[in-house]
Amino acid sequence: MLSTPIGRLRVFSVLEAISYLALLSIAVPMQIGGNDSLIAPAGATHGVLFIFYVLSAWQVRTALSWPNNVIAKVLVAAVIPFAPFFVERWLRTQQVPAHS
Repeated sequence: MLSTPIGRLRVFSVLEAISYLALLSIAVPMQIGGNDSLIAPAGATHGVLFIFYVLSAWQVRTALSWPNNVIAKVLVAAVIPFAPFFVERWLRTQQVPAHS
């Protein structure tokens, strides 16, 4: 799966979504409760995975000549909880250039 740009984006989409949900549902509530022990590692992990997601999306855009509106939707999905799971599901169908 990691051998193709689409495969890499699918993997990073799921990992980024999981890290974002962990950050929002575990680390942030713990910080609000006074325990800061998870916020730094969870935030750093999510940040790195987010960067890999963006770089992978850009690589797919270049490889498959995605139009700007498609790449914009994929990138906006990264900041909406649960949305990257839907991106990954849609990516399973994308082996040819995406169209709006």
